[in-house]
Amino acid sequence: MNQKIPLSWLQLTREKTRLAVALAGISFADILMFMQLGFRDALYYSNVRFHNSLQGDIVLINSQSSAVLAMRSFSQRRLYKALELPAVQSVHPIYLDFTIWKNPITGRPRSILIFGMNPETNIVNLPGVQENLEKLKLPDVVLFDRSSRIEYGPIAANFSQGKTVTAEVRRRRIKVEGLFTLGASFGADGNLITSDINFLRIFSNRQKGLIDIGLIRLKPGADAQVVAQELRQYLPKEVNVLTKQEFIDFERNYWANSTAIGFIFTLGTVMGFIVGTVIVYQILYTEVADHLAEYATLKAIGYTQNYLLTVILQEALLLAVLGYFPGIVFSLFMYQSARDATLLPVFMSFDRAVMVLILTMLMCIISGAIAVRKLRSADPADIF
Repeated sequence: MNQKIPLSWLQLTREKTRLAVALAGISFADILMFMQLGFRDALYYSNVRFHNSLQGDIVLINSQSSAVLAMRSFSQRRLYKALELPAVQSVHPIYLDFTIWKNPITGRPRSILIFGMNPETNIVNLPGVQENLEKLKLPDVVLFDRSSRIEYGPIAANFSQGKTVTAEVRRRRIKVEGLFTLGASFGADGNLITSDINFLRIFSNRQKGLIDIGLIRLKPGADAQVVAQELRQYLPKEVNVLTKQEFIDFERNYWANSTAIGFIFTLGTVMGFIVGTVIVYQILYTEVADHLAEYATLKAIGYTQNYLLTVILQEALLLAVLGYFPGIVFSLFMYQSARDATLLPVFMSFDRAVMVLILTMLMCIISGAIAVRKLRSADPADIF
């Protein structure tokens, strides 16, 4: 035997077909974990893009609101009362609600999310908003999210070609005068931005002054945590006072803990880990069983039990690394396909790549640790 080549590598490559099956199984488990974690993170990220875009420090919402999908209105007087604090620079009311958009080509209805805000000040850091604020001052004018799903019609393409784009929203004729970029999410397939006045024209049943989000900008140097605590003591309990980061975490926690979606993706990751563990265990157990006589011989000539355990664990780590790379390559292809099909932000991140690599190595080490129990039956007395 060539001493320069590790025994673990020689054993793995002796049966090429078995090695290929093992690597395919590990890659499948990695792909399953990558996809579940990718969709889970896309769920969280897509639903807080609007929250991240807010150009403010503190957010007020109704204390009964649980997420953007389930917002409750509150009086904007609570928001303007915050101006009495010296650290507050300005306040900005935001309306939001879901309604029906009718595809101007097919006439098919589809739910869409509309944001209404004062066009005098840009309070969202989204491409396409700042340059189109003046247009929102016109009656029945909206900005359309170019990253909305195609089911809303070829709105962005027609507008880019200079065509006049109109559509029916909540039985009211509106005109698209600009495009912005936000993106679809698990909560909304499409988005519109308009002025607060146009919003109330569309939602004629909504009462003026009952807003959904209150955005507060602080003066330079003010501490958002300190001011938020002051506002909690100053404002009535019907208003929930959150810093911008707390507002982001508030939405993320809703999807992670209050819906089945977050649980399902986490469960899928766990199932992928278990499937991979079982596959690797079967391969290593068969490997040990097939070479039991050789292991007994090695014991007889002086190799220790710990040495043989090290060989099996080396095999497990080799399988983990070799199976990981085709898994991540195929996952990148799947991410691209999912992104094109759903318009969701399904991207590979460095943290996720490292996490799955660690999980793969742990999966294989656990499998190896279980499989080495078979080595105890490798008794030299049975051979000689």
